[in-house]
Amino acid sequence: MPQWEGIREFVAVAESCSFTAAAVQLGLSTAQVSRQVRALEQRLGSELLFRTTRRVALTEPGQLYYQHCRLVLDGLAEAELALSNLQATPQGKLRITAPMSYGERHIAPLLNDFALQYPQIQLQYLLTNQKLDLIDGGYDMAVRLGKLDDDRLVARRLASREQYTCAAPAYLAAHGEPHSLAELKQHNCLAGTLDYWRFKEHGRERVVHISGSLSANSGPALLDAALKGIGIVQLPDYYVLPHIQRAELISLLPAIRPVNEGIWAIYPQSRHLSPKVRLLADYLEQKLNV
Repeated sequence: MPQWEGIREFVAVAESCSFTAAAVQLGLSTAQVSRQVRALEQRLGSELLFRTTRRVALTEPGQLYYQHCRLVLDGLAEAELALSNLQATPQGKLRITAPMSYGERHIAPLLNDFALQYPQIQLQYLLTNQKLDLIDGGYDMAVRLGKLDDDRLVARRLASREQYTCAAPAYLAAHGEPHSLAELKQHNCLAGTLDYWRFKEHGRERVVHISGSLSANSGPALLDAALKGIGIVQLPDYYVLPHIQRAELISLLPAIRPVNEGIWAIYPQSRHLSPKVRLLADYLEQKLNV
């Protein structure tokens, strides 16, 4: 197409500051590169390059035009790579991080199954409650829970988790059952890494600050404390539902349910996802929603 003629030659000259070097790079003659760039300038009605016997440099319009042309050529290269990757067999290293307790219970078994299914992928995963920097750490993906606060990352919702506020029958027999959010202030509320709980009341989100005699950065530890009657906890369904079903814990405030939270796959911003990252995200979403 006429509007594309000369662009690749112009970019090569702009980046190498030489018609000769650009010609070698493109496998063309110097005269052909010069002719294409000159035709481009004539079509645009603007001089893009300063030419002297010693050097070639961009003019001000040339600098502006180069920036846009570079983006166009990069986009074409990305499109070709994306198509090539789509058709290729996923392989190579794939690094992922996930929270410790949730990762041990739910993510690690799925990753192990994924590794069996795709042995050509070299899977490396790290379970930690630290929010690692994916870019600095060289991670392809992280699984994170709850509210996200890093706009440098792309997020994909894999599943949801439902929070339950609950306590053991022994605690409720000794201290009574709260029937409103305000009454939580009168109770021993066992905190995790945050000093507040989130609820949804009459369609609006409510944040309630809590306090108690014990806090821990471990879901299993808080679950154990609640089962032993130490206080009230708010924990995700995968921790407490079996105990609620066996009446070892009682679900509280049924009309004021905690806000459902997301289980997310996040990855650094890029123009496209590699097939292996997309494949793993699809796999986790499918298995977590079974």
